Amino acid sequence: MSVLVDKHTKVLTQGITGKTGQFHTKACLEYGTQVVAGVTPGKEGESFEGIPIFNTVAAAKAETGATVSVIYVPAPFAADAIMEAVDAELDLVVCITEGIPVCDMAKVSEFMQGRETCLIGPNCPGIITPDACKIGIMPGNIHKHGRIGVVSRSGTLTYEAVDQITRSGLGQSTCIGIGGDPIIGTTHLDALALFQADSETDAVVMIGEIGGESEEEAADFIQTYMDKPVVAFIAGATAPPGRRMGHAGAIISGGHGTAKGKMDYLSSCGVRVVSSLTHIGEAVKEIVS
Repeated sequence: MSVLVDKHTKVLTQGITGKTGQFHTKACLEYGTQVVAGVTPGKEGESFEGIPIFNTVAAAKAETGATVSVIYVPAPFAADAIMEAVDAELDLVVCITEGIPVCDMAKVSEFMQGRETCLIGPNCPGIITPDACKIGIMPGNIHKHGRIGVVSRSGTLTYEAVDQITRSGLGQSTCIGIGGDPIIGTTHLDALALFQADSETDAVVMIGEIGGESEEEAADFIQTYMDKPVVAFIAGATAPPGRRMGHAGAIISGGHGTAKGKMDYLSSCGVRVVSSLTHIGEAVKEIVS
């Protein structure tokens, strides 16, 4: 069992003719991911690295059997790209694009109500099951197959946590970068539920940020439903109230969403909270030993 993606996953790239899409599609191919199609309107019949390009997601799915889309489409058109992939009834859509207007994502959120497609992102690094499938922009070389799940709002902090886990002699089952925008698809809670159900995951690292209530909701789930240990780190401890730090979703308002508040609540729910990012690898090794 794997979380969302494995070596059999067939992926299509929306925005494959752009420089960003081509660069990361090639990197995913080199990692071993089955990228079977590209989608760019008006480019049907062309190809990139032997990958056929189609005008629509529906046509690409019908021809190649792709079940997952990764989106590198520019921000003004990314919401439409997400909805096209959802309308084609793909299993998973991974949107890397940053800078999508909140009003556009509100439309996407409403459009997805009652549909089966899972969305990761936007403004995220993607998802990787080490040595099986890489979908997104994360560096594949720091990942190692193992039994630690990772879920994070921050791409950069994900890479640091993964590197520590790898250097500690452990490895990752699946790593999910959920993105830090105000409106995203998969949340911390969603990812934790997947890891709890995954027979190949023994423990989870959760990286959060100031702002919002995602981490508190995750803490409630951990306390009530999880029997696997969780290590957590909350970024933004030095951020002043009302000041945006990094992601668009990372903002403290009205006294809520502070790093200390999140850390205290997670601790009260049985989560092993580390005060420094540099302690993640050590903490993980302790809880699984």
